[in-house]
Amino acid sequence: MRTVIFTAFFYVLLSCSNAANAQIKKDSTKVTTAGVTRDSTGKKIRFFNPRVATIRSAILPGLGQIYNKKYWKLPFVYGALGTTAGIYLFNINTYKALRQAYVFKNNKADSLIDPEFKNLSLNALRGYRDSYRQNIDYSVLFFILFWGLNIVDATVDAHLKAFDVNDNLSLQLKPGYSPMANTSGISLVLNIGKRNTAK
Repeated sequence: MRTVIFTAFFYVLLSCSNAANAQIKKDSTKVTTAGVTRDSTGKKIRFFNPRVATIRSAILPGLGQIYNKKYWKLPFVYGALGTTAGIYLFNINTYKALRQAYVFKNNKADSLIDPEFKNLSLNALRGYRDSYRQNIDYSVLFFILFWGLNIVDATVDAHLKAFDVNDNLSLQLKPGYSPMANTSGISLVLNIGKRNTAK
């Protein structure tokens, strides 16, 4: 189970890195480091490299959010990872105690059993031990999942920095010609896209 979990973690990490690299190669207007560009109003804005955000988040959770200047996300990142790490520690400590109690109970050494588990039968100890062993795997899996979500969040956020979201965006009616229908008409246009890269 642990091998599957660690393989899943590295697969998520590799996928995020490949997605960031593919987007950078595809978009020729993007520079390879954080730079300055202008939005549709001419206001200077800073944009960020998704690959850098991905790598930083993969190395240390929250570093990509710091790079993107989204400090308010840090409590969520560390809250999720800290909670799953705490649950993992609780599960592993309880599992070890139950495993030891099971060995003592099996060897008829009841005086050495932790008082918390003394009244449990051998089958109950085995059942609880196996249950906590399964919970250890789940807590590791959720830790890796939250780490992967932290990487995805940093990557997507860095990509979205290049989009123009100012208040001047609006729907416009424009006359147009449709070659497919071979007619003229009026179009409803909403310009959504990347910011103008003119310096």
